[in-house]
Amino acid sequence: MKKVVLAYSGGLDTSCAVRWIRDTYDAEVICFSAFIGEVSDRKLLAHKARSAGASKIYIEDLKAEFARDFIRPALWAHAKYEGKYPLATALGRPLIAKHLVRIAEKEKADCVAHGCTGKGNDQVRIEVGVRTLNPKLKIVAPLREWGFGSREEEIDYAKKHNILISATKKSPYSIDKNIWGVAIEAGVLEDAWKEPPEDAFFVTRPLSRVPRKPLYVTIGFKDGVPVSLNGKPMSFVSLIDRLNRLGGQYGVGRIDHIENRLVGIKSRELYEAPAATILHLAHEELENLVMDREFLHYRRVLSEKYSELIYYGLWFTPLKDALDQFFAAHQKRVTGTIRMKLDRGNAVVVGRKSPYSLYSEKLATYSAKDEFDRTAAEGFMKIWGLPYEGRVQRTEYRKQK
Repeated sequence: MKKVVLAYSGGLDTSCAVRWIRDTYDAEVICFSAFIGEVSDRKLLAHKARSAGASKIYIEDLKAEFARDFIRPALWAHAKYEGKYPLATALGRPLIAKHLVRIAEKEKADCVAHGCTGKGNDQVRIEVGVRTLNPKLKIVAPLREWGFGSREEEIDYAKKHNILISATKKSPYSIDKNIWGVAIEAGVLEDAWKEPPEDAFFVTRPLSRVPRKPLYVTIGFKDGVPVSLNGKPMSFVSLIDRLNRLGGQYGVGRIDHIENRLVGIKSRELYEAPAATILHLAHEELENLVMDREFLHYRRVLSEKYSELIYYGLWFTPLKDALDQFFAAHQKRVTGTIRMKLDRGNAVVVGRKSPYSLYSEKLATYSAKDEFDRTAAEGFMKIWGLPYEGRVQRTEYRKQK
């Protein structure tokens, strides 16, 4: 290989990977950083890459694309792996794979690389994505090849080669952050019995520091997309950013999860996802208001499968495309307003309205306004239970025979 495009986060692993690839393969290394929320200082990021030996770095603001083409369909599908993880990191990987391929083709590189661990999920998500989009590209994964046995050894390597890093031996957390959430692992978190220390959290406050008075917010949706906060129109990205700040102030969105990785091991993962937690609840409750029972129950089955496809790195696949069409088909009805209360780590839906609402107070009420035809209930019960009438007696008779 002569030229390698590396998916570069600016963290310890990818910073070491730049120098390691250059020295091991005698190849030019070009870095690509997807700006989807995890980079606050572009100059520092570029300085880190060049200190490690990169010849060029692409830093691209992809937040709008990320929200539109990755977060939005996942929100419509209510995608949460194992019912908890809103898939922030997993959603970012196919986006990275897409642009890795684009830049490699632009630079006429023959290889791409990533800094994913050899026992994690992200290696699958990136490599399957790259191979789906351009199977001719070679892929290098330094963390599967080099001899470092710990993050401490990587830190020593970086210091030896004057590579600028942020990680220290005192704070060895592995962190991935984008606008949809933060993933934290390693260090003391690897002990599944220990409570996470407060220094492991970055965007959410502990309950001891949240405001005493609850905060009420209203979220407006149009065609399934959140478009306003407290009546003020906002772009999807801006609304996510604002809800992350508000939710974080009230301690909303902390997740401590023993997770089943694709490679077969269990891992202890911390996630912070204030906006994702709030918007998933809001969108789901609005769907509950405007969609019928059979759709909602079947959607839950498909949501679980969709979540697995994202987690397993199967974004660019026919089944995922087909499910996207299913979830998108009804979103025009998901228009309305949800009122939520943020209070001591909780986000609770307390009000909902929509021009497409299927809820009827006159049918649901137990007051004098009740218009439900109770006389029809007896006939309904007889027909509904008809297939099961006498089943117990028939079973007992066969036992006696």
